[in-house]
Amino acid sequence: MVMKEMQSYSQMWRRNTVLFIFSQGITLFGSSIVQMAIIWQVALETSSGLWMTVLTLSSTIPQMIISIFGGVLADRYPRKKLILFADMGIAIVTFFLVLVFLFGKTADILPLLVLVSALRSIGSGIQTPAVSAVIPQIVPEEQLIRYNGINGSMMAIVQFASPAVAGGILSVGSFQWILLIDVVTAIIGIIILCLVPIGNPPAMEEVPAETFFVDMKAGIIYAAGEKKIRWLLLTYGAFIFLSVPSSFLTVLLIERSFGNNYLFLTVNEMAGFAGMVLGGILLGIWGGFKNRIKTLISGLFGFGILSLLLGITSSFWVFSVSMFMMCLFIPIVQSSTTTMLQEQVPDEKQGRIFGLLGVIYNGFMPFGTAVFGPLADAIKIQWMVIICGVFILCLGFLSFFNVGKND
Repeated sequence: MVMKEMQSYSQMWRRNTVLFIFSQGITLFGSSIVQMAIIWQVALETSSGLWMTVLTLSSTIPQMIISIFGGVLADRYPRKKLILFADMGIAIVTFFLVLVFLFGKTADILPLLVLVSALRSIGSGIQTPAVSAVIPQIVPEEQLIRYNGINGSMMAIVQFASPAVAGGILSVGSFQWILLIDVVTAIIGIIILCLVPIGNPPAMEEVPAETFFVDMKAGIIYAAGEKKIRWLLLTYGAFIFLSVPSSFLTVLLIERSFGNNYLFLTVNEMAGFAGMVLGGILLGIWGGFKNRIKTLISGLFGFGILSLLLGITSSFWVFSVSMFMMCLFIPIVQSSTTTMLQEQVPDEKQGRIFGLLGVIYNGFMPFGTAVFGPLADAIKIQWMVIICGVFILCLGFLSFFNVGKND
């Protein structure tokens, strides 16, 4: 009897986890192809670097700001409802844009595209902390890193496939079809999510009726006061910042070092995404070290060492293999960080901590681009890749001596 109950429990949490991850994957897929189509639409309409910058900021800054508010919401209100409302809100905004294209004037559509991009970014800022906080509610603790790895792989696959799908649809249809696909995928994702039972966090009902900003402050104070949580957040932010040259400036590096070759650029993109997908799958199979911090340290060391190789090689094919291997360690760093936060942060504070994590990710990446992008016109990108690789190795050593030795 006990064995049957255990098997039933195992089947239920696996079913719920698969449905939950699939629901988020399908909505992310629709959102990704729309965002890609909006970028292309603005680029083709304007051929303007200013408009592209405005669009990029409109799709990242709102999410960065709202994430910390979204984290408080995820600790005060049912997380499943927050995810559903965010998905529905994004779908409604997108459908409104469809109506404008069908029945309105499209002469001055650019400001509207920027506004829609910003509103969708706000929805993501509410949704993302809630999603991260839900996973430990439905997945047993000992399986968290496996399913975080699998989830990371699925996200990488979606990001890899969405440009190709968007391009394929736009080559045979109009921009409105892309928008309608996002609405349809949102509806499918919402229906699937409704099938997943997700209870409220145990402490949610006990949260006193404090002001919104007091709760936010309490989350920040908790993150700053807990040594391991503080270290994980700061280490993750430093990793995101230092990974910018080797992750986002490689297009320039290839053009300057190996020539203006579209084949090389395509191989580089495919190698990076393939590495991220395989890294997540391997982590899902392996499950990481029993000591989670060792998994994080191995990811930092692996990324740092291969970043050095990326910077010193003079062969494109060695460069592309190094890119593949380096990106394999990205989901290891990200998933181990997420898993340790899920395991160690009390359930009633997880929304706020993952809100902070979202702020760090969406803040340090554009900050790194703003710092290293202009530097790339004054300093060889290879030197930035090498120096940042050395600093990432130092992060690994610091993690070992500050946190790893105590575990």
